[in-house]
Amino acid sequence: MSDPKIDLPQIERDLVDLNNGVLTVMGRLVDASNATLYAMCSVKTSGEEREFPCIYKPIAGERPLWDFPDGSLANREYLTFLVSHWLNLHLVPPTILRDGPYGTGMVQKWIDIDPSVDLMDFYQGNDPKLRLLALLDIITNNTDRKIGHLIPIEGGHLFGCDHGVTFHVDDKLRTVLWQWAANSFNDEEITLLVQAREIFTGDKLEIISGLIEQEEIAATIARIDRALFEESFPVPNPDWPSVPWPPF
Repeated sequence: MSDPKIDLPQIERDLVDLNNGVLTVMGRLVDASNATLYAMCSVKTSGEEREFPCIYKPIAGERPLWDFPDGSLANREYLTFLVSHWLNLHLVPPTILRDGPYGTGMVQKWIDIDPSVDLMDFYQGNDPKLRLLALLDIITNNTDRKIGHLIPIEGGHLFGCDHGVTFHVDDKLRTVLWQWAANSFNDEEITLLVQAREIFTGDKLEIISGLIEQEEIAATIARIDRALFEESFPVPNPDWPSVPWPPF
């Protein structure tokens, strides 16, 4: 199910480098609601030196939210990466939790968007990777899938970013990707949902339990079970804003 264009060994190297490299903060993304820092990750191994840009979101810079526990957004970003990684989707850039210049936080490899892609056209399309990202959002209960959180790259692969408000106990799916609402899941999607349920009930549970609360785990399992029972993408909830604002 993984995109053949994805270099899996490179992803593993990126994770090791993100974990062990020296982070140097270069600036801040001022449009972000939480402290989102642009940094360089520098690595020295066997005489070789390399560096690459990344995003560093220290927990200390998280803005308190009324409906999410304080200091939990970095964990949710990391868990979303893990779920995508374990499902062999690789729809989230390499992401880790680690200490940094401003304390523990989420560190994620910076991904350059394909400048030839018009996001305003792209997000409304029927790209298979976009549909898989919509499925991942169902699993993670993403409450903030905006157009600007889509990162199509050269070569045709897609990444999504900004997954801090996920895994809430209540159904809070808010997304711009409603083009498949009420569409039946295909065989691949059913298989992915089954695998996702196994992730949240199997040997990955110990890792997950260190990132989100037990009631959030139970709610995730129930949400996956409902999706498997209904066998289709959900429709917008009339009692909850279905699209994040602003949508970009």
